[in-house]
Parts: sequence; C-alpha cells; structure tokens
Amino acid sequence: MQLMNSAFSGPSSPTPGPAPPRPPLWPPLDFGLGALACCGACVFTNPLEVVKTRLQLQGELRARGSYCRLYRGVLQALWVVGRTDGLRGLQKGLTAALLYQGLMNGLRLGSYAQMQAAGVTDGPCWSLMAGAAAGALGAFIASPAYLVKTHLQAQTVAAIAVGHQHNHESLSSALLSIYRREGVCGLWRGVNGAVPRVMVGSAAQLATFSSAKDWIIQTQWFSPLSSLNTLCAAVMSGVAVSVTMTPFDVISTRLYNQPVDQFKQGRLYCGFVDCLLKVCAAEGVGGLYKGMTPVFVRLAPHTTLSMLLWDVLRQRALPYTH
Repeated sequence: MQLMNSAFSGPSSPTPGPAPPRPPLWPPLDFGLGALACCGACVFTNPLEVVKTRLQLQGELRARGSYCRLYRGVLQALWVVGRTDGLRGLQKGLTAALLYQGLMNGLRLGSYAQMQAAGVTDGPCWSLMAGAAAGALGAFIASPAYLVKTHLQAQTVAAIAVGHQHNHESLSSALLSIYRREGVCGLWRGVNGAVPRVMVGSAAQLATFSSAKDWIIQTQWFSPLSSLNTLCAAVMSGVAVSVTMTPFDVISTRLYNQPVDQFKQGRLYCGFVDCLLKVCAAEGVGGLYKGMTPVFVRLAPHTTLSMLLWDVLRQRALPYTH
C-alpha cells in the first residue's frame, strides 16, 4: 500500500491496482513536510483542543453529579472561553501546540513514510505496527511540548478553571520552571500516558488512511489523480482515530496536568494503569470518554487537513526529488 499511489495511476487505467514501490523522499524533506502539514492543521483546530482539555479535566476523580459543570458541550464551552478569556483564550497554548505538532508529527509521518517506501508497511498488521512504532517515537521526543501545551490550555481565570492551575506565563518560562523544579525527568512527566495514546492513534490513522485510499482508488469513485481520493480517505481515518483514541487521550491529559508533590511525584496518579483504575472507580467507564465530542470534532478535521496537506505536499515535492 502506498500513500502516493495516485501519482502513479494514469487517468486512462480501467482498473487501477496497488501502486508500485516508489523511492522515498529525501528524509529531512519528508520529515519537514509532515511537520508543516500538521502545524497548518493545528492553527485551525487548536480552539477545539483547548475545549477538549477543559472538558477532560472537569470533575476530575469526582462522581457524576457531584460537581458543577462549567462546560456542557463543545459550542457552549467555546462560548464560555471566548466570553471570559477573549479570542486569544481560544488559542491558548498555540505556540506549544505548534512545537508539539512539528516535532511529533514530523517524526511520526516522516518515519512512517520511510518505512512505507522500504516496503515495511505491506499488509494490514505490518502497517499497524509501523504506525504504532512511528507514533511512539514522535510522542516520546515531543512529550515536553505536550506537557506545557496541556498546562497552558488548562489555566484560566478562577471563575471557569478546572483541574490544577500551573500558572505559566509562556512556553519558555514553563519549560524553565519545570526544569528547575523537577529536573530533566520532569519535562517528560506524563510520557507513559502519551506514548500509548499516540501509538493507538497513529496506528489507526496511518493504517486506515493507507488502506482506505487504496480501496477508494480501486473502486474508481473519482479520477485516480483527484485529491478527493485523499480527502475521503482522510475523513475515514479521522473517524477511526477519534473512536480508538479518546480513553487514552483522557488519561494522557490527566497525567500531564496533575500537580506534583515535594518528592517530584504526581499527587493524583502514579502512572497509566493507576490513572485508568482511579478514573473508572470514581467516574465510571464514561469518565474515559469525557470530551468525546470535542475529540471527534477536533481530530476529524485535524486528521483530514493534516493528511490531505501532507499527501498533496509530497506529491508536489516528488517530481523535484526524483
């Protein structure tokens, strides 16, 4: 399966099949295009990420009905944040989010593309494993940026605050403050929740996108060279990511945002499994799906935009590199 098979299928082919193996792009260029595509999508979807973070932290470790619900849905939450914090409040943590998207998805998409060009992703199981491995690499390297992003997106005025408030001033001051207080390891706090989250999401996204695009081209819904093939595959990929990733996303958000005691240990959770068990015990299984709507509303367009931009950019770059 090849992400770029539309570039090799002529419009006159009656029954297009799987594309022949293609040479990879120059690795730094491939990594850069992945970062650029996802950063472009992030600018448009960051307000939904802010809302998703607030919804996931609301009522933390409290039974349903035992707390005041400040945020009651995507539209209401967007209105509350915009009314209280202004338009800038809807883009909180954007710098950290762009850094995270650039690092994580540059490594993730670039690594997957290199493995795909080498034939490692042939077959559904191998495609899932390659996507998961690429996701784990990207999530680990970019974890400090996601940590700060979560802190910045959670913090707000007391009237609408949920979760622990870290009160950072900026990306750089947050990184410096965490380093001074907890050392280098503190910058990777919560990575044990981030890696499974991105592994699951990456495997679902990349494997679904590749398979869906091959299938759509073979069914000849559109011209083999049409970007609509990529768009439809990206939409299917976005749905798959949203359904599989939400519980991991909730756990990751909780682990990243929890306060730290004097021994540099999390005050609420000591790891992924502990967080999972505590959320289920206090909030029920439904607690793992808090923010499901904004997760879908954000991930579906983000996946669609990023995969579409990535595929188009790589198609445009291919003639100049080979």
